[in-house]
Amino acid sequence: MQQKTLVLYIVVALLATACGDAFLDVKPTDRFTNDNYWKTREHAEAALTATYAALLEDGLYGNNTPVMYETASPNAYNYNNSGGYNNLAQGVHDAANTSAINNAWRAAYLGIGRANTLLARIDGIAMDSALKVRFKAEAKFLRAVFYFPLWNLYNGAPLILDEPDFGKQAALPRNSAESLLTQILKDLDEAAPELPTTYGGTDKGRATRGAALAFKARVLLYAGRWAEAAAAAKAVIDSKVYTLYPDYRALFYLENEGNQEVIFDAQFKFPEFTHGLDMALDEFNTVAPLPTIVDDYYAKDGLPITTSPLYNPARPYDNRDPRLNATYTVIGSQYKGALVKEGQYPRTGYGQKKYTIYKDDIKPAVIQPSGQSELNYIILRFADVLLTYAEAQNEAAGPSQPVYDALHLVRLRAGMPDIPSGLSQADLRKEIRHERKIELAGEGLYFFDMRRWKTAETEMNGDIYNFKKQRIDTRRFNPQRDYYWPVPSVAIQENPGLEQNPAYGK
Repeated sequence: MQQKTLVLYIVVALLATACGDAFLDVKPTDRFTNDNYWKTREHAEAALTATYAALLEDGLYGNNTPVMYETASPNAYNYNNSGGYNNLAQGVHDAANTSAINNAWRAAYLGIGRANTLLARIDGIAMDSALKVRFKAEAKFLRAVFYFPLWNLYNGAPLILDEPDFGKQAALPRNSAESLLTQILKDLDEAAPELPTTYGGTDKGRATRGAALAFKARVLLYAGRWAEAAAAAKAVIDSKVYTLYPDYRALFYLENEGNQEVIFDAQFKFPEFTHGLDMALDEFNTVAPLPTIVDDYYAKDGLPITTSPLYNPARPYDNRDPRLNATYTVIGSQYKGALVKEGQYPRTGYGQKKYTIYKDDIKPAVIQPSGQSELNYIILRFADVLLTYAEAQNEAAGPSQPVYDALHLVRLRAGMPDIPSGLSQADLRKEIRHERKIELAGEGLYFFDMRRWKTAETEMNGDIYNFKKQRIDTRRFNPQRDYYWPVPSVAIQENPGLEQNPAYGK
């Protein structure tokens, strides 16, 4: 799939240039239009691959977006307000001053438009019927992924299921969040049975049945529909298609992309489609981990550092959950073939290893230039599904052995002891949430977790400090406003019929 993307972007660009020519009385013959393009299987495949390429847009999974969400959570600090994530963290964002808010809305509709166009046009192509069914299923899966932030972040947006038509769609009002959720689940339910279990060859990276079920589980988890979320996650587990990669650190190595834990990822390729995480996480230290997340890692005996006899304040990083050193750089640890020194990561004292290409014991010949990283971002992985199942099943029915079994698999791979049995539902909830925070640290998901748990108003209000306990910033979160984003002002300018979320004015 990756080899074709450059050509396909050109195709999509040509199609896009034709959209504004509808008022002309002549039909252009020197470019593709929607009327003259959709002729062959290759055209359909090209358009579908371009729909996948929308995942790489800034605001979705491109331009460092997922990891930057860490800096709007208690896990990290963004010293230069890149993307406006400090505006989010400080609670000073509005409909106009934060590019992250604008980019997510824009990128979602870019992808939706591409998916809708394929679904509207593909039936006119004479091609293998089974392949046509699969292409439609892939497009529906992707449309669900693109609608997800419009439901989850903005609490509703125009629900568009037809191919782009500015004249008809420019004044559409916002649909409710519930309407978007219904459509997302409908698309996933229709896509899942038509998608293959696995692919081979150049089709690696496309949506599978497991991806549709895993994404459905995530959506239902975020919606608080516990029994349904547990059932969807259990279907992925019972499929026996995915297993945990044995080495947590190596799970994110470039050479291990697409391993048995990866269910679905955003596919990058140098030099056409890249991101800048190597520089942002390492040299620039733009995503600077905070002491709060470092201190949250338990000691190796499974106890918090506040109660574990293994914890030594004079050597605070010894005898800790191995995922600490696998995820972050701490003073005295090895990274890039050398020991990490004080001052090497000046913002908070820490850096992030996960989602860089660098290894602990190898000194890189060159530092990766900004914007030249091609490490795929893993959107869905099996550990997340196990934790989704554990949380949803505990919320739906309380503690049970299957919940413990799912947690134990994740902790066993990490080299951590089992969670004690016999916990109450509330105590097990606390351990599950902690396990999600640690297992998925550095991946941008905690930003969404604290919002759905409604803990952001506690976790994102107050001062933050570096490892020397020096204050570096103050966070603010207004629970009456900040659990949803504003509709971008540029979107309202283009469509005055869009109603702004009430807490952000008109």
